[in-house]
Amino acid sequence: MIPKPHKSLLSGTVMRWSCLILLLLFGLAVSAQTASPQQIADLQKQVTEARSNADNAWMLVSSALVLMMTGPGLALFYGGLVRKKNVLSTMMHSFAMMGVVTVIWGVVGFSLAFGPGNSFIGNFQHLFLHGVGAAPDPGYAGTIPLQTFMVYQLMFAIITPALISGAFAERMKFSGMVVFLSLWSLVVYSPMAHMVWGKGGLLNASLGGRFPCLDFAGGTVVHVTSGVSALMCALYLGKRKGYPKEVTPPHSVVLSLVGACMLWVGWFGFNAGSALSAGSLATSAFVATHFAAAAAALSWMAAEWILLGRPSALGGISGAVAGLVAITPGAGFVGPMSALVIGLIAGAFCYFMVAKVKTWFGYDDSLDAFGVHGAGGTLGAILTGVFASHYVNPMFKDAQGNVRGSGLFDGNAHQLLNQAFGIVIAWVLAAAATLILLKLVDLTIGLRVTPEEEVQGLDFALHGEEGYYLE
Repeated sequence: MIPKPHKSLLSGTVMRWSCLILLLLFGLAVSAQTASPQQIADLQKQVTEARSNADNAWMLVSSALVLMMTGPGLALFYGGLVRKKNVLSTMMHSFAMMGVVTVIWGVVGFSLAFGPGNSFIGNFQHLFLHGVGAAPDPGYAGTIPLQTFMVYQLMFAIITPALISGAFAERMKFSGMVVFLSLWSLVVYSPMAHMVWGKGGLLNASLGGRFPCLDFAGGTVVHVTSGVSALMCALYLGKRKGYPKEVTPPHSVVLSLVGACMLWVGWFGFNAGSALSAGSLATSAFVATHFAAAAAALSWMAAEWILLGRPSALGGISGAVAGLVAITPGAGFVGPMSALVIGLIAGAFCYFMVAKVKTWFGYDDSLDAFGVHGAGGTLGAILTGVFASHYVNPMFKDAQGNVRGSGLFDGNAHQLLNQAFGIVIAWVLAAAATLILLKLVDLTIGLRVTPEEEVQGLDFALHGEEGYYLE
């Protein structure tokens, strides 16, 4: 039996430790009172550096997460959905954008998107990344280097045109794809990014835009533009050979499921990273993102179960992506339960767009880029105007500096008009510019592969390779 400590011994120990703590606190208080201005300034500098380092670390991790969304996430997701004779060519679309858009962004794209230009486009101030270094830009993110902000935004610029490729999978020439999406990143993406997020942008809600559109992480900039452009590509190129009579099931739902899971994880960098710091707003966006994705996955599968009699793995992952798309514009403006509702609506709505609307109109959106990203992004932008709350992110203030409501349920019904205006701008710009660029590229180098190449498969016809060499 272990003897118990004597009460007097315990009380003596407590007294000694209490006295020691009191002496330490007293010493700190005296030191603070007698500290020189230089010591106080040094301490404040250390605190600022610590915060900056923490924010910068989170933003670099977020940048890597967003790049993972393109490769391997989107590459696997799209690659598994096509026939095996086109798996490499489809994955090459995403991989190529990682290289091509990086070069364009460094030379001129970042400057056009985030340079201080006019209401619609930036300028050439940061041409060849001039002035983009270790110093922060307080207008965008005051605690991280501008170079970190630049590379984070680059990852958005990479994945957006890659999303479009889902509409023309299995029938566009690789050369035509590279030229078309390169021009698209300059003509559509950079202006839209500037209007929503750039200094002086027409739709910028945080820097005094004339029509403040709430778009936390790219509902209009990324998903509406890419989704609408995808629809234009599907309409311009026409249907795949044999579509819809010839059944073209995914060759590997396993690859697509792995890719979708990577997209889900990477989306935390996409949405929570858009807080541009490691604070509580990042946490709120992180939670909203996860809740919306989970709810949408269940919603899509429930719709399948009711209408088809069984849920599918493909439906589950499609629903999750639809929820991630829909919550993107509102991730930093809505609470967890609002995100849950947005996800539930998005899953069922995008299922309807893919299973019914596409069939009614007969367009061949190969991998449902419009049905998920165009429709889901549009829905999400509208619902952001409904559910946005100043308790999550106080965006608007009156002339006296008092915080105003953010969305319809927060007492700001007018925000729905701003959201609608932003959606219209994104739709018109994406649709008009895409059709013009498609026609231009088609007249010069051509867009569609020959019927023989399409039958043979683009992997071998365009790249001289096969995805699988099975004995």
